[in-house]
Amino acid sequence: MGNIVIVGTQWGDEGKGKIVDLLSEHADSVVRFQGGNNAGHTMVVAGEKFVSHLVPSGILQGKTCYIANGVVVDPSVLLEEIDYLTGKGVDIGPHNLRISEKAHVIFPYHKALDNAREISDGKKKIGTTGRGIGPCYEDKASRRGIRFVELLDPEEFTDRLSLNIREKNHMLTSFFGADALTEESIHKEYTDYARRLAPYIANVPVELEERMDKGESILFEGAQGTHLDIDHGTYPFVTSSNTVSGNACAGSGVGPGRITDVLGIVKAYTTRVGAGPFPTELLDDTGKFIQEKGAEFGATTGRTRRCGWLDMVIINNAARLNGLTGLVITKLDVLGSLPELKICTGYTLDGKQIRYVPTSLKELERCVPIYEILPGWEEDISGILDYDALPETAKQYLQRIEALAGVPVSIISVGPGREETIILHTVC
Repeated sequence: MGNIVIVGTQWGDEGKGKIVDLLSEHADSVVRFQGGNNAGHTMVVAGEKFVSHLVPSGILQGKTCYIANGVVVDPSVLLEEIDYLTGKGVDIGPHNLRISEKAHVIFPYHKALDNAREISDGKKKIGTTGRGIGPCYEDKASRRGIRFVELLDPEEFTDRLSLNIREKNHMLTSFFGADALTEESIHKEYTDYARRLAPYIANVPVELEERMDKGESILFEGAQGTHLDIDHGTYPFVTSSNTVSGNACAGSGVGPGRITDVLGIVKAYTTRVGAGPFPTELLDDTGKFIQEKGAEFGATTGRTRRCGWLDMVIINNAARLNGLTGLVITKLDVLGSLPELKICTGYTLDGKQIRYVPTSLKELERCVPIYEILPGWEEDISGILDYDALPETAKQYLQRIEALAGVPVSIISVGPGREETIILHTVC
């Protein structure tokens, strides 16, 4: 197995956690390279469900896991997650979980600002998770951030925290009319976090380079999806980091020449959480059926996911942006018992047919999907582990996705369990 990047091709929630867990068996290390605890990965192993928000899914396979510099980390959430996994019998500690000293730290003022803005924006709010992710990335860009390397330096930490608290409290009280935060309590709390997490902190790029030089393979685990990318997504209804495959390098300190494959995770239909344009959204009984059968509720927030038909304009955009070498189709089993299926192959915008995603959200909202109709299947395919045993109409659906994307389908997921998977083309 080479060095493989896993990315979502839609608006997140494509099932990346299961696939990373599955492929981790064949990798030596797993790296999380962007985002924060605004993402959640759900894995089902031997019937038991595990949910992670910061720790890479590979921890369940006993692999060395890295939280790289592109991630913003809430120490309280990370420590809770470590305790949660330990309580479930997962081996986790500084020997197999490493945190980049360059990763930025989320503080209470980040979360306070996140929520104050959402309240202030009212009906125009973005739909953020309120975890402080965006404000932390803002501080990173404005060079106000506090990384783990500063958190572990008492003098540096005290100086930076004092400056940030003064600035953030002014914004919270004077502009948003919210309560001020207390510097002393935050300092005490985070000093304790620094003590507990110090053994985990490492120079991640150097460790990854050493592993690759030994011929070890690395799996790069993306969070969210391509169309939530801060540059290439449906801005401003996006996350605060780059979710595309190119950021696997910048977000972990690995040169692009080290990457061998990029797998795009494609849910067999489309979902989206929160606000933002969604051309193929279904607001009828079919949408409700998919939502309920697919258990489309966020692992991080519990929010209901909007559901719609598969949108190949979105998938093709992701294929181009990420340089995909293979597709992984997830939740194919959810579509069972629908008499017919629809695939969006293009849009009509103001009477003109287009096959790209408009940058203007006003234009994207006016886009009307052009659908291709395919027959569905009645069978429950969740127990099928052989491609040839799938219903012919299910295979036709997969073949059409492959043809429209111009990228081969490598893996098919027909259920949440690790074993409920069909491997077509090995990537290991």
